Amino acid sequence: MSSELFGKLETEVEINTPAAKYHELFTRRPHHLSSIRPDRIQSCELLEGQWGRQGSVIYWNYCYDGKTTVATDLIEAVDDEKNSVTFKVIDGPLLEHYKSFRLIVEATRKGDGNSLVHLAVEYEKLHEQVSDPHSLLQFVADLSKDMGAHLSTQP
Repeated sequence: MSSELFGKLETEVEINTPAAKYHELFTRRPHHLSSIRPDRIQSCELLEGQWGRQGSVIYWNYCYDGKTTVATDLIEAVDDEKNSVTFKVIDGPLLEHYKSFRLIVEATRKGDGNSLVHLAVEYEKLHEQVSDPHSLLQFVADLSKDMGAHLSTQP
């Protein structure tokens, strides 16, 4: 297999909220995202396990690139000390283009009360004609900014 089929994209987003608060929302309360950005996240349902627990399965219904789509994700890893979570896509249209697809989200506390959110997608394309998922990474970065703005208004 060509090494061009494997890839990793990363970006960082600064948010005005504590890292633990952001992590808690993304990990244990992602079903609340539909009330924060209903134009992006239509729903998020727990199919198996418990919110925020490794091995749990989450079903996402979201609007990406002007289209409503879905994904079923396995929570592959959770590290509450590092405020990180790893999601592995196990079903949905993304797997029509990628053999594997993971999203890694880690929030780090900054000294000024803000946080830095590090986002990474790791993937293996089904073939070389598949584009790198830059726009999907940007989608999650924009959602992270929205989450930070929302959380900064909460007690």
